[in-house]
Amino acid sequence: MPGHILKRLPRSLKEAVEKISREDRTSVNQFVATAVAEKVSVLQTARFFADRKARADFKAFDKLMRRRGGQPPREGDQTTSRAAKPIPAPGKRAVKKRS
Repeated sequence: MPGHILKRLPRSLKEAVEKISREDRTSVNQFVATAVAEKVSVLQTARFFADRKARADFKAFDKLMRRRGGQPPREGDQTTSRAAKPIPAPGKRAVKKRS
């Protein structure tokens, strides 16, 4: 059974949430749950990278980057000079540019 969290929001924030949820055709509960999930994800990702940085061996990394030799990139591993296509924002369609 889902947990219930009842909190009061400032009127302006509540009105903004209601307006956006109407525009997205979602419920206020779904909008708030998604917003909280996004924030939790951001915080967990930041913690993950901070933990990885704390365990990093920068001397070993520098040594690895200075080494010589190796093999050339395999087919398909090369970088291209073309810029990557931008990812459209959620709920938005990509707009094609006309030449």
